[in-house]
Parts: sequence; structure tokens; C-alpha cells
Amino acid sequence: MSHIQNFSISSFLFFAATSLSVAQQANVNLDWNPQKNTENLVPYGGNVVSPEVRDDQTITFRLKAPDAHDVRLTGGPILLALGVKDPVPFKKGDDGLWTLTVGPVKPNIYVYRLLLDGVPVVDPNNTITGSSNQPGYSSVVVHGSAPAYYDARKVAHGNVVRHIYHSDVLNGEREMFVYTPPGYDSRKKYPVLYLLGGSGELASGWSLDGRANFIADNLLAEGKMVPMIIAMPNNQVLHRSDPKHLEKTYVLFEKELRGQIVPFVDKNYNTITDRKGRAIAGLSMGGRHTQMVGMNDLDLFSSFGILSAGDLGTEKMNAAFFNDPKVKDKVDYLLIGLGSGEIDFVGKRSASTHETLKKHGIKHEYFIGGDGAHDWGTWRLLLHDKLLPNLWKKK
Repeated sequence: MSHIQNFSISSFLFFAATSLSVAQQANVNLDWNPQKNTENLVPYGGNVVSPEVRDDQTITFRLKAPDAHDVRLTGGPILLALGVKDPVPFKKGDDGLWTLTVGPVKPNIYVYRLLLDGVPVVDPNNTITGSSNQPGYSSVVVHGSAPAYYDARKVAHGNVVRHIYHSDVLNGEREMFVYTPPGYDSRKKYPVLYLLGGSGELASGWSLDGRANFIADNLLAEGKMVPMIIAMPNNQVLHRSDPKHLEKTYVLFEKELRGQIVPFVDKNYNTITDRKGRAIAGLSMGGRHTQMVGMNDLDLFSSFGILSAGDLGTEKMNAAFFNDPKVKDKVDYLLIGLGSGEIDFVGKRSASTHETLKKHGIKHEYFIGGDGAHDWGTWRLLLHDKLLPNLWKKK
């Protein structure tokens, strides 16, 4: 028996961006510039305004900590945007207020933490706080002159529904978020993209940090993608710190995908129930799940997105894929994508997978670009610029 909680985007993300973001302005809407200090209002429960983002894309961080000895700004995405490698020190005032102004930085959403006497913590005055299966983090929204491609715009919006289901594979209750496009018609059949998170992500990651639903809404309004269902399951199938994670995760996830996730979506939505109507993609660990499970399951999927991932042993790990005599005809679209700032991190693995596919004559797209690294700035861009516009594209 499935329990369905009708968390439409107007309720689910309203909670995340409003109840959690009643900060620098009266955030009664899904604002695209939520940290612009238009009313000089201190966040409810806070004591200073932090972060404050100005129209010139400079940011001021503040922390009231009179007993602290050292405060610094840290976090890969924000430091990359600033072009520095080491945490940036704050300056302490006589009143115990620590302050740091940085930038300008390019408009985007950046994850950061504060180093408080060497301990990484969330910004206690920032109400846009990450929700995932890892220690907390804060996000700073650097706005441009108008809503970005990942913001809620004045267009028709789809819905995101949170499903709770029982997994016989993992012997427990699981969650999955499913996006349906504006005007979803239960009498029509839709293709489905199964979109996976990375290590430490929850099923909600692609909606909250990835803004997948808003990206899809905006692309659909511009006529740049095919109307589709986007299923965002939890692909964490065992503790990420399990010593045998690598050897267990692919087996467990394939069982969950085949036995629980795909059947659940096909039962509850009007889907195209053959491989030509299914795609699977994921970031980081989700990209490896896509490659090591999805690409070997050609009876289930015909399109794939490997984001910030890959493997040096692609030929061995994807033996079933390469040994299929009709594999060239079975792949409709295959993307290998990563950010320009993560070439040293996953670049060799992505390049190896790319070279192996090229060696076997498998048509695919290999893309390195954007300003991000191994972060949501990269994954939002790949979803918007590459993955969604190319799935089920008319040839």
C-alpha cells in the first residue's frame, strides 16, 4: 500500500524557500533574490543579517560571536567562485561582530560553511540551509538582473509529489519525489527520466538544491524539451560509510530499481512502459549508478546521463552493455558531462568512459563546461543545457 503526500511544488518548496528563508526581505514569494537586503529585516530567530547580497554581486557575511577567536568562510563552491583555495578570514569588530565582504561573484547559488575556531558550521543567521544526508551547509543566492533559468518564473508550473512506499528489497519505508509537467493528462502516456542524487543526498536533493522542477517548467515554457515525468528516488541503499559500500551498492540499487522504483512509477503514473520511454541519469554516485546499473540494463533504459562520474574500468564494469550486439541501436542518447572546475577530481574517470565509448563506436555527447566543480552549479547547468533538451528529441 502506497501512502501519497500531495506535496505540490507550491507547498513543498514554499516551505524550503519561505519558512526556511524568512530573512532579509519579506519572503512571502519564491523570490529570485531572497538575500537582497531591501527592508533591513533581521531573520526570525537571528541577530544579524547574513548573508547580504547586493545588486553588484558582492556579498557580506556577518556573525555575532564575541567569544570566538577565529572565523573564516569555507566551502568548495564559494571559494571556487572567489578564485581562492584557502578559507577567507573575517574581521572582528569591537562589538564582537565578525564581518566579511567578498566579490563580486557570478550569479548562481553557492554552498558554504563558516569555520568557527576551526569547526565547520552553518551560518546561524542564514535561513537557506541545506537538507541532506550529510552535515549541514548554507547556501548564498547571488542574483542577477532577472530570475535565472533555475528560478520560479511566471510560467505554467508542474507538480512535485512526495511518495512514501515500502521497499521489500531494503525492508523499510522509502521516499521518492515525482515531477509531472504542467497540464499533466492521465489519459496520455509520458516518458520518464529517473534522476539520481549523489553520496549524502536525499531524494529531495534534485528539487531543493537542483531546482529540477523549475528548470523543467522554464524549458517547457520555451518549447525546449519534451513533456516528461521526472522520478527522483533515493538511491542511497546502504550507509555511505559502509566499508563494503562499493561492492554492495550496485547489486542493491539494481534490485531496488527493478523491483520497487520502476514498477511503482509505472503503477501510479501513465508512463511509456518500454525501454524507449525510460531514461536514467545521476550526479556523482548517481552517475556511477547510472553507468554501472542503468547502462547494463538495456531492457529497461535507452538514454543515460553520467554527470560528474565515470570509471577507469568501463569496459569491465559495463561488460553486458558492450557485449550486446545491438547496443549501438539501443542507445538513443548518452551524456557524459562535468564542470570545468572538477577536471582533476573526476576528469580521468569521465575521460576514460568517454574514450571507451568512442572506441566501441557508441554515439554519445561529452561535455566539459560551466564555472562549477563537483557541485550543484554544475549539475543544474548540465540538466538545463544538455540533459533535458536532448531526451526524446525528435530526430
